[in-house]
Amino acid sequence: MQIFYTPDILIRPELPEEEAGHCIRVLRLTEGNEILLTDGKGSFYKAAISRAHPKHCEVTILESWQQPPLWNFFLHIAVAPTKNMDRMEWFAEKATEIGIDAITCLNCRFSERKEIKPARLEKILVSAMKQSQKATLPELNGMTDFRTFVNRPFDGRKFIAHCEETDKKLLKQIYHPCENALILIGPEGDFSPEEIDLALKNGFEPISLGESRLRTETAALVACHTIHVLNQ
Repeated sequence: MQIFYTPDILIRPELPEEEAGHCIRVLRLTEGNEILLTDGKGSFYKAAISRAHPKHCEVTILESWQQPPLWNFFLHIAVAPTKNMDRMEWFAEKATEIGIDAITCLNCRFSERKEIKPARLEKILVSAMKQSQKATLPELNGMTDFRTFVNRPFDGRKFIAHCEETDKKLLKQIYHPCENALILIGPEGDFSPEEIDLALKNGFEPISLGESRLRTETAALVACHTIHVLNQ
């Protein structure tokens, strides 16, 4: 059964306009058909269409349940968006499919992109959440200054993946299962020495993701996947 995203379902029992159009115009569902909804906050709802309108598709909730947690840790990846946003969007999609709790877009010294359109990324997160049959939408934080971000508290292990030739261990060597993790991934030009030093002073641990030099979006996805593999 296809999943529809209805963040305000408990306040307004109808599909958002875009979801309503897909439900009625594309799938040609009508009154009485049962559909599956999620609020993106962890809950699923089975509902019946009570008014099949392509802009205001009203529903009646038949049943609701909380999706059990799919992992027992919190994963936050903060990454400098790539110049080509297609690559950043690819990371956001795949990370959501694998499993991630929060994504922050970092504005670094060597960032090639200083602005993003959060609405576009949000749509990709919603689509990936539905496709992978999850009920929780990852938190998306817009462009955030690096210096501001690394000074914020985090309840868990904090890592920074950079390319400088220093004493770094592989992420898999120092991360322990069930630990919350915050991982910083820099732009194509890497973090500046000053940014690395600031992160280390704020409790971030330097890590390597392997011998290969990875693109930003690849490094971010490798970090996400590694955490999940280590928790299996």
